Amino acid sequence: MSSTASAPERLYLLKLTIKSVSLAEGRSLLMALGCYLVTTSDGKRILIDTGMAPDNRPPGAPPPAEEESVIAQLATLGLHPADIDTVVCTHFDVDHAGFHDSFPNAEFIVQRAHYDLARTGHPRFALARAHWDHPALQYRLVDGDTELFPGITLIETSGHCTGHQSVLVRLPHTGPVLLAIDAVMMQGLFTPDRKAWPVDENEVQLQASTRKLLRLVQDQQVSLTVFGHDGCQWQSLKIAPEYYD
Repeated sequence: MSSTASAPERLYLLKLTIKSVSLAEGRSLLMALGCYLVTTSDGKRILIDTGMAPDNRPPGAPPPAEEESVIAQLATLGLHPADIDTVVCTHFDVDHAGFHDSFPNAEFIVQRAHYDLARTGHPRFALARAHWDHPALQYRLVDGDTELFPGITLIETSGHCTGHQSVLVRLPHTGPVLLAIDAVMMQGLFTPDRKAWPVDENEVQLQASTRKLLRLVQDQQVSLTVFGHDGCQWQSLKIAPEYYD
């Protein structure tokens, strides 16, 4: 009797919001916020990040629209939190970990260095701690680049913060897709000698991680790189319920 090995079948980009953010000197930047869902040939459902919870919105910010939550986005695909088997935690910033506690049946995967730092009470990750450190959640800690499942590789990319991880998904038709997340938030930053933004922790590590991803794109013949917060790029991508396969 033969069996088919597990492999990614579909990648859904779950768009939570795209909005213009004001910068200095009257400039603005179109910023996206999203999560990702991978479904596999043997029925696994792997969620990558969970977005921002309402209680973590900046003071004075308008309440989120109902469709802006990861729960609502999954519902458009006919899925409920209990249907998610695995949650990949790229990092615990408030806009990436706000609904972790909505998935108590899932296994959570995070870099050990990131988890250990956050658990010390680091103020950067304290804002969403009630969501990512809920006692019902079960974590599996990984160290460095890790094949999570066949066709899904976690890429350690510190710099934005310690233990940040990006994700490489190998799809049957699209080919390899790199989810850079916040290692490279905007397409224009995907250069070897890029500068850090104020939200980045370590410029030297950030540049090293960016070069690592540039090499990966070339070596693995990556067909698509999704930049975590690039609103202009997100407007050109297939957004759920459409998918990459």
